Amino acid sequence: MSEAFLGYYAYAATVLLLLLGLFGMLMKRNLVKKLIAMNILQTAVILFYIIISTKWGSTIPILEHAAHGQEHAINPEHFANPLPHALMLTAIVVSVATTGVSLALLILIKRRFGTLEENEILERSSS
Repeated sequence: MSEAFLGYYAYAATVLLLLLGLFGMLMKRNLVKKLIAMNILQTAVILFYIIISTKWGSTIPILEHAAHGQEHAINPEHFANPLPHALMLTAIVVSVATTGVSLALLILIKRRFGTLEENEILERSSS
């Protein structure tokens, strides 16, 4: 059951989130809604990388000492690659920082123009 979920439904959920984020960024005129859509899009990308890096039956890449001083062969097929997970952890941190800076800019835009609607901001800034 869990293999089928990760095999098919997780990809479908990722595509759904990706399309939802794209729709929000392209079609919404409110800047807060655009920011939320951007976060949904980022989450979809992070989820996609986590899904493609999943390997069934693998374990964390920590080598253990063999019993009685014997050496054992290391088979990389039994270990999960930690690089995609580390990169996505970095992407999550960047996403949080981007959201914080964006919210600060939205506060400044709201104070200056009195609105967060894209059309009204463009009209007021051109006149």
